[in-house]
Amino acid sequence: MQNPYEVLGIKEGASQDEIKAAYREQVKKYHPDKHQDNPLADLAEEKLQEINEAYEYLTKNSGKGVYESFSGGGRKAGAQSQSPEFIEVRRMIDKGNLPGAEAALTRIKIKNAEWFFLSGMISLRKGWYDEAVNQVQTAMSMDPSNMEYRNAMNSIMASGTGYRTSAYGRGYTNNDDLCRMLQCYCCADALCDCI
Repeated sequence: MQNPYEVLGIKEGASQDEIKAAYREQVKKYHPDKHQDNPLADLAEEKLQEINEAYEYLTKNSGKGVYESFSGGGRKAGAQSQSPEFIEVRRMIDKGNLPGAEAALTRIKIKNAEWFFLSGMISLRKGWYDEAVNQVQTAMSMDPSNMEYRNAMNSIMASGTGYRTSAYGRGYTNNDDLCRMLQCYCCADALCDCI
């Protein structure tokens, strides 16, 4: 990953206020809601992730001098992601190797915030929305200042709202006509032996 100052479009040694202002500006520019149903949505999502990582790095490492480097395949620079096991799980998730990622995560004995976050990301990729929400919420409660976890939760909640909204009327909700028909069938079956 490139220099976090460059990602946010600010000069090295910028103040916390400048970092926050640049971050907000970049998030507005690449927010998923602005790029919904756009062929560049995936690219905007990647850019937003890069922006979040840069912001998190700069806020956690303020006053420590010049940018050194990100660890964990361009992810957050916290101590939890320094673990080679977690880095490998992230790589597998990114490549879509969910069984491998799940097996590697199961072998990790320390169940810290990063563990729950990665477990949630695996669940999300599998389509297990509720499990993903529970796991990421656990990660957030263990590390409430982690912006990556918070942004992931916001993204999950936003995508879940879209699913619930678009699912209405396509057979995923109660269908009154179908219910009435089944009730009539059950009543007819109970009252006579004709069915």
